[in-house]
Amino acid sequence: MRFNALFRVFFILYCIEAGFFLLLAPWSPGWDRTVLQVPVGLVRIVFLHPLLRGAMSGFGLVHLVWSAHDLALLIARWRPRNQAGL
Repeated sequence: MRFNALFRVFFILYCIEAGFFLLLAPWSPGWDRTVLQVPVGLVRIVFLHPLLRGAMSGFGLVHLVWSAHDLALLIARWRPRNQAGL
């Protein structure tokens, strides 16, 4: 396996992991418990606001779409040339 392909596989795995984390973490009870320990009240209010949580989930969704796109490109490159027309 070439270095470029290996780097692409690691990037796809990173995007999948970060995507699921960013998609689900802002809505978990652990997020609330962690943010409530922040000593600055304004920061706490901002991180608990649904708009910021939705933005982070949207960014996670972007990561998942990006990983699906790169995975499709990687699979298309690995397919043999004679089967590309099928």
